[in-house]
Amino acid sequence: MVNAQNNPLLGEFNTPHQTAPFNEIKNEHFIPAFQVSVKQGEAEIYTVVNNPAAPTFENTIVALDRTGKLLGRTAGIFFNLMSAETSDELQQIAQEVSPMLTKFQNDISLNPVLFEKVKSVYAQKDKLGLNAEQQTLLENSYMNFIRQGANLSEDQKEKFREISTELSKLSLKFGENVLKETNNFQLHITDKSKLAGLPDGALEAAAAKAKQENKEGWIFDLNMPSYLPFMKYAYNRGLREEMYMAYNSKAFKGNEFDNQENVKKITALRLEMAKLLGYTNYADYALERRMATNQAGVYKLLDDLYQASFNKAKNEKAEVQDFANKNGFTGEIMPWDWACYSEKLKVEKFDLNDEMLKPYFELNKVIDGVFGLATELFGITFNPNYDIPVYNKEVIPYEVFDTDGKFLSVLYADFHPRPGKQGGAWMNDFKGQWKENGADSRPHVTIVMNFTRPTETKPALLTFDEVETFMHEFGHALHGMLANSTYQSLSGTNVYRDFVELPSQIMENWAVEKEFLDRFAVHYQTGEKIPAGLVQKIVDSQNYLAGYLSIRQLSFGYLDMAWHTKDTPFSGSVKQFEENAWAKTLIFPVIDKVCMSAQFSHLFAGGYAAGYYSYKWAEVLDADAFSVFKEKGLFNKEVAKSFRGNILEKGGAEHPMVLYKRFRGQEPSVDALLKRSGLN
Repeated sequence: MVNAQNNPLLGEFNTPHQTAPFNEIKNEHFIPAFQVSVKQGEAEIYTVVNNPAAPTFENTIVALDRTGKLLGRTAGIFFNLMSAETSDELQQIAQEVSPMLTKFQNDISLNPVLFEKVKSVYAQKDKLGLNAEQQTLLENSYMNFIRQGANLSEDQKEKFREISTELSKLSLKFGENVLKETNNFQLHITDKSKLAGLPDGALEAAAAKAKQENKEGWIFDLNMPSYLPFMKYAYNRGLREEMYMAYNSKAFKGNEFDNQENVKKITALRLEMAKLLGYTNYADYALERRMATNQAGVYKLLDDLYQASFNKAKNEKAEVQDFANKNGFTGEIMPWDWACYSEKLKVEKFDLNDEMLKPYFELNKVIDGVFGLATELFGITFNPNYDIPVYNKEVIPYEVFDTDGKFLSVLYADFHPRPGKQGGAWMNDFKGQWKENGADSRPHVTIVMNFTRPTETKPALLTFDEVETFMHEFGHALHGMLANSTYQSLSGTNVYRDFVELPSQIMENWAVEKEFLDRFAVHYQTGEKIPAGLVQKIVDSQNYLAGYLSIRQLSFGYLDMAWHTKDTPFSGSVKQFEENAWAKTLIFPVIDKVCMSAQFSHLFAGGYAAGYYSYKWAEVLDADAFSVFKEKGLFNKEVAKSFRGNILEKGGAEHPMVLYKRFRGQEPSVDALLKRSGLN
């Protein structure tokens, strides 16, 4: 029987830096731990509510921010495992736990006595002599109550509870369905002649996958290290189409994992919640707390970039079509032909492909290079410490130290695909950062990827895209690891959604700089530095398909906004809605039996609803910000110090535009992005 005494989630963690004792935690510990930690959180809230003293910033606003630490710790461990090491049992626990957590949050935001206390402090905000971070905490606290229903009538509050509980369940279910559909597909080939064109590395990985499952031949799946090489290099058009259809029809097959009804329910519930709170639609609700501020701000960005991108994308498609025709292709190229023929054209134009670059990007060398960049810019160092428990033997735990040797953070690095891991790449934290009673409690950050595995004959050799992905997620990690806030809710990546991608996307810029690549990119067999000519080819090819890549991201942004600007619930065809929403961005014919919305986890199982535009918004910021490094030096210590002090350390302590202007000296301009992308 599990009780508080023998539940490792409820005691003090006697591990380095009080990291999660994964070696002791079992699935059976989670529900009891959540039950106890919710009760403890409720008791902490009760203390704030029933404090007889007049409400003050300290006894109400700060006290609230400091509640729920045990619950936060438990949830941090559980939901990170849900993403990186899940199972049917964990998913079942999540369905039970999610309503419990939603109720806990609603019990806070819908408590009228507590809201009166917060409102009382907020009414005095101009007389309290608060610093900028304290003002932000007060503003956020008050607005969070308003935006979570504090001003509603009792009947409306009950409705808000129902909506938020159902939304939490549906979002979980959406993500589970996508993962199950991803894991359910395999392309098993026993005739090697069907695999003509595939490089040795892709064949070896597929053979290893088959061997692991005690099968003959080769197995390909829908994880990126398997899927992308197949789409780029396989000559067999029929098999490329089969892979494309499998990937793009996830959760859109009318089976038990179909997400079409979930899309309709989630968007309808979000709309109902927004209207309950007095907004016209969900986008108006979400954008109120973003840099873009409203729909007009989002559509101006999308439309400006569309004008700069669409004709270029059409011309790029025509160029690839012409190239394919000259190489014996007949008919119109389709989406399953695109990666194959655009890659061949890239080789012809730039004499460059992934297979030429991969030998120079051995994973351990890339780790040295990426960590070394952080050392060069910010003076921080990384030491593996295998005494820190991990949730999977593949995970590498690091201690991170500042220039003066002071401990900064734990960093977990999890690089390769597994059946229990969601697709894509992300950063998160098991524990955030805050300051209390003179102590700076440091964060435990994780970066999770799905990179090419080592094979029997080769170490893990990354594609250039994987190198950029590593740098992207590492930028998020820096935002978490260098956090230096007083209050946990303002720390690290707790910033506006359209600001959070700046630290990640700016890091990608170094990946095409020879000065940086020369520091780590050496051939895994010969030790030869990456040749200057090869680096120049990377630089020359950076804007290859820039129009297509831009229009693809814009199509997702338009689709997101279409779902979340509706002011009536949608009951029609999800597929038809999608095609209408992004019609003006299409350069390929519409393909039946595929649907992005049904697998768009960013929108329906993540935090990007009415926020997918953020990636393009942050591209404007990162291009503008990196121009300072380009002007003053890639490794300029003063610029790096300013970026760390004004952006990375500050989290959400002040409005992001205030922080950005403090670093840059001016508001960002789209010009740097258009110039970098060759779209000006």
